[in-house]
Amino acid sequence: MKAGSFGARVNAFYLLLEAPKVPRGIHVMNPYTDPRTRGCIERFLSKYFNDERPRTLIIGINPGRFGSGLTGVTFTDPYALTNECGIPHEFTGQREISADFVYRVVSALGGPAAFYDRLFMSAVCPLGFTQKGINMNYYDDKRLEKAVTPFIVESIDEHLQFPVNREHVVVLGRGKNAAYFERLNEEQGWFRNVHALDHPRFIMQYRRKKLDAYIAEYVDLLNAIT
Repeated sequence: MKAGSFGARVNAFYLLLEAPKVPRGIHVMNPYTDPRTRGCIERFLSKYFNDERPRTLIIGINPGRFGSGLTGVTFTDPYALTNECGIPHEFTGQREISADFVYRVVSALGGPAAFYDRLFMSAVCPLGFTQKGINMNYYDDKRLEKAVTPFIVESIDEHLQFPVNREHVVVLGRGKNAAYFERLNEEQGWFRNVHALDHPRFIMQYRRKKLDAYIAEYVDLLNAIT
């Protein structure tokens, strides 16, 4: 990647991530310590972000075991990384439903090249968590939320160096994720406008009959702000 490119800055961010201290019984998932994941993210960033153009951020909650917890690419499971993005890798695994939804949106916006030309997907917390082998969100345990808040603030501060559009940000997860991020944004002054959408997992689990309407909602918002 070109030095100083969007991709190079993101790659450096991921490589320098250090797991925060969390309450006993909760485990931090840092995929970027795996050389295979580092190879995936480097190939992905080299292909789609090897330039210095600003992007608008879309931020989810935190990585899960079957998506970016493997590939390192937000909302991108091994299937999508190969079949949608054209990035080879060594991973196998089940289809992740959030990735399924997101890449329907990507397709509706013209495919990965067009999508990533103006958008970058990340997460409120860039590292994931498990408890007894099960995915958990940073806000599922108040002790965890309190413990990782300084880490999250530092992470978003570093995102602003990529560079990103500070006029708009899209948060996936109406409810707890959006409320948490909006509170921090009010305190930190990161972005002028915060837009919330229902999370892909919620849509695929509970609103699948309205899938086309949700894809249209995503597409309309992203077209309006980028």
